[in-house]
Amino acid sequence: MKRLTIITVVVLSACLVALPAFAADTNLAAKSTLQSILKSGKLRVGMEPGYLPFEMQDKQSKIVGFDVDMAKLMAKEMGVKLELVPTAWDGIIGSLITNKFDIIMSGMTVTQQRNLKVNFADPYIIVGQTILISKKLEGTIKSYKDLNNKKYTVTSKLGTTGEQAVKKHIPRANYKSYETEPEAALEVINGRADAFVYDLPYCVVFYAQKGAGKLVFLDKPFTFEPLGWALKQGDPDFLNWVNNFLAQAKGDGSYDKIYNKWITGTDWIKDVQ
Repeated sequence: MKRLTIITVVVLSACLVALPAFAADTNLAAKSTLQSILKSGKLRVGMEPGYLPFEMQDKQSKIVGFDVDMAKLMAKEMGVKLELVPTAWDGIIGSLITNKFDIIMSGMTVTQQRNLKVNFADPYIIVGQTILISKKLEGTIKSYKDLNNKKYTVTSKLGTTGEQAVKKHIPRANYKSYETEPEAALEVINGRADAFVYDLPYCVVFYAQKGAGKLVFLDKPFTFEPLGWALKQGDPDFLNWVNNFLAQAKGDGSYDKIYNKWITGTDWIKDVQ
């Protein structure tokens, strides 16, 4: 009897110790962004329209693109409405942290520095930095290494991994940053810069739209850059759901359909020119 009593006391004590932990887990789940989305009936997605082909405005000023279609699919699977929240790039992480929206889906490269502030879902596409150079430098500039000279002016967009790549891999070049991708790329066409460095998908589109005969496209990426959707830290339930959503979309063909439309295909270009 005494042994049974001791065992019973030990078991009851363990249960009492576990109760606070169980309550904490329950509270964490209740506070998840996922529960907030389901309760409000709305998925709020932060993005900066202007990064072709991930998010941009068409001729009717409607936001379209790869990330937009993935966001639509995400909202559909949740059974909620989608709200796109256009946000300037330099404040997009801060806006997520302060709950201006629920998730960033805006062609954001996963970096260790950004990961200190936000959580990233599994990468949904891999891109890298490529180069559009002035036609006059054809044959002279064959890779990013050839641009590493103070006599060359290289452009990219402010606050992006394109800018980081220039500073890291082409530090001797004269670097100029711009608020938007088109501004930076047009500097090369207009003869005020020698090269534009940016992600492969964007350079493919810009070259097709405006660069043929005016630019030379060095299309072999010289960096490795996974893109991921960003979520607030401390929310394992939402992160788990988003990762499972992505895996399912890739498994059932939904992802491939969207990828082929925006990344492989070019029919959409006529609707945004």
